[in-house]
Amino acid sequence: MNPTTPGQSGFSGRTPEDGLRFAQRMYRVRPLGVALGAVCVGGALWVQGAHPLVWLALALNSLVWPHLAYWIVRRSADPYRAERRNLLLDSASGGAWIAAIGFSAAPSAVIFSMMVMDKVSVGGMRFLARSLAVQVAAAALVALASGFELHLESTLTERVATLPLLILYPLAIGLTAYRLARRVRGQNQTLAALSSIDGLSGLLNRTNWEAVVAAEFQRCRRIGHTSSVVMIDIDHFKEINDQHGHLVGDAVIRSIARILRGALRLHDVPGRYGGEEFGVVLPGTDLDGATHLAERIRARVESATLHPEKGVRATASLGVAEFEVRDADHEDWIARADRALYAAKGAGRNRIECCVSAPAPAARA
Repeated sequence: MNPTTPGQSGFSGRTPEDGLRFAQRMYRVRPLGVALGAVCVGGALWVQGAHPLVWLALALNSLVWPHLAYWIVRRSADPYRAERRNLLLDSASGGAWIAAIGFSAAPSAVIFSMMVMDKVSVGGMRFLARSLAVQVAAAALVALASGFELHLESTLTERVATLPLLILYPLAIGLTAYRLARRVRGQNQTLAALSSIDGLSGLLNRTNWEAVVAAEFQRCRRIGHTSSVVMIDIDHFKEINDQHGHLVGDAVIRSIARILRGALRLHDVPGRYGGEEFGVVLPGTDLDGATHLAERIRARVESATLHPEKGVRATASLGVAEFEVRDADHEDWIARADRALYAAKGAGRNRIECCVSAPAPAARA
């Protein structure tokens, strides 16, 4: 008779806010589980002609306990520890009611099974073992107090009374687990996206951008079409940092990233290669098309004020390399674009250079 939320595995090392959120999730399903458990127990008590005080105890357990448990957690300095105690009290309650109905087979088995499912989903086998120990102790105390009165055989009424708990409670637990799984999946996707993004520019970081280039390299080899890579470097970026400081330099990096996003097509993939250097992979674009797009980027950088408050302006040098079947791998492809970039810087900066073809294999060796 103790509902819990699947997917929570551990009670220590959490902040009070985490503990309260956990308790709130428990509070959403605990009243349902306790109410269904009361119906299950009530069927047996009805058949056995239970004393009115027993019915009063069942009513208090089902109507008051879920709200009292949440109140206790909200007032606790350690909500996780308080909720653990509540869960153990749930187990004790379940064991006590199993003994109170004389271990009637059908309701006892259903209550026991639901509680096992709860505890495993909350804390695994270790927490299940602790809960079972508390449950057995409570059942033994109630059985001793009642003189070990047994009603092992279950009537039709008792079996029917187990159906709501047997059917509805696993459904509620399953829906709760599904919502948690969707939330976790969404959080994992968000974390994966954040781990692939350069925090300063908002573009792909080097590792993930190179992975895109590697995938495009294999696609070009497999399909036989062409693509291009453009490498971009901000001219005299060190002087900007030295003159205005690194915060202004960071703002320049962000401005260049915005220019790239505005100049590129939807299927082009920019990334921050490192420092003041950027890379762009242009799927399905030959050397002429890549050079035209690179010129668009160069012109926009030259005409932009990269830090309006300081009036900072800069230029960029770009290197372009089209896919070559003689490239051993995507790193060769990037290296050719990088060589073209440094050729542009050596030729005076603020210009574009193209790497027309890959070096012969013997020369690379």
